[in-house]
Amino acid sequence: GDRGKGKGGKKGKEGEADKKAPGINCEPVTGARDFYPEDMRVRNWLFGAFREVARGFSFQEYDAPVLESEELYKRKAGEEIVDQMYNFEDKGGFKVTLRPEMTPTLARMILGRTSESGQTKMLLPVKWFSIPQCWRFEATQRGRKREHYQWNMDIVGVAGITAEAECLAAITTFFANLGVTSADVGIKVNSRKVMGGIMKAKGISDEQFAAVCVIVDKLDKIGADAVVEEMVAKCAVPAPVARSIIETMSARSLKDLEEQCAGLSLGPDAQASVDELKSLFAMAESYGYADYLIFDASVVRGLAYYTGVVFECFDRSGELRAICGGGRYDRLLSLYGAQTEIPCVGFGFGDCVIMDLLEMKGLVPPLLRRTDFLVAPFNGDMVGSAMRVAAALRASGASVDMQGEPKKKIGQTFDYANRIGADFIALVAPGEWEKGMVRIKNLRSENKDANQKDVIIGDLARWRELTWE
Repeated sequence: GDRGKGKGGKKGKEGEADKKAPGINCEPVTGARDFYPEDMRVRNWLFGAFREVARGFSFQEYDAPVLESEELYKRKAGEEIVDQMYNFEDKGGFKVTLRPEMTPTLARMILGRTSESGQTKMLLPVKWFSIPQCWRFEATQRGRKREHYQWNMDIVGVAGITAEAECLAAITTFFANLGVTSADVGIKVNSRKVMGGIMKAKGISDEQFAAVCVIVDKLDKIGADAVVEEMVAKCAVPAPVARSIIETMSARSLKDLEEQCAGLSLGPDAQASVDELKSLFAMAESYGYADYLIFDASVVRGLAYYTGVVFECFDRSGELRAICGGGRYDRLLSLYGAQTEIPCVGFGFGDCVIMDLLEMKGLVPPLLRRTDFLVAPFNGDMVGSAMRVAAALRASGASVDMQGEPKKKIGQTFDYANRIGADFIALVAPGEWEKGMVRIKNLRSENKDANQKDVIIGDLARWRELTWE
């Protein structure tokens, strides 16, 4: 089966299974994760960091169902992603899939607001972000699951290179906010247009180009010889041409690139794209993140819909897979039916690899459970009064755990308070209650002689104003 080992069916002395019915398998499906409360604290912290950057760049959040029409992804046939989909026919006979990535959903939503003439009703540009869960059926390894969450930021409607500069600024701002430096990670930048011009000059047709890029993207994974073989077999590219393409992709600076292009007759588009790359590196200087960027002609990204600048973030120690990637995809919306090309730039930033990196670097803060109050009734008769106290504190915005079953020993109450990370205990006892008071014990106070106060019930809402000498 496609599940982890079950916990049920223990063996007896002779190795026979117990007569009892086996318990359920408690593992999540292979490649998927459970998020226990301590895991959710980390996940919420990471997503909070994503959202903080997105809002700082004036992006608006959106979301969509995880279940999509299979057709949405089949339109981009020829990609590995189509073979990795969790797709099936639903009970209504519709072919659906768990989304493997978010960009086609974004395209669908933008196009969902178009007029009959095919013009978008949206006022462009739009800057949207999302943190969707995506599903792909593939081999699991470090940093790669079958489900992951992905921070997506996209700018729709800006044709100029400033859109790429903004996306890269957002990524590097996220790194800087979390303490990840340009010594830890780098971002490789290239241009599909430049590569297209070079390949055209080497005899690769427009029809072959996207498929060749998908194969070349595997260079690090399968090596040069296997890439040459695949180009010959799948795209009918002559072996010498395939080898010269790989040679061109060894360029690691814009100067190298210009030397590679020197003997080739590049079209005006490709030449303009070289200048565009120079502008992007100049903008990175202005933004202050140039030390993260590197030109690398081998980066083409595996998705067929990219049309211009592409980029990929990597860990400089070489231990991890790509951290995030993206680029320009000006033709995707017209592929789905837009009457004109609508310029788009964006990136996807998965949660698995970045968490590996942050843990490796010791950059995940201790995220302990925190509760403001534990309300503890002295005995069963005080439970109703304790509930009134809990309600008053919650109304003031406090997080409150209510001990519904009073403990015989006060030590047990303190143990539980420590376990839930409570800052205060509100002890509701008959003596104080008769005077209209509740005893508040401050568990964070260093001064053990001045760590408790009797507070008037009506003043509980102002608990934040209490002073502890």
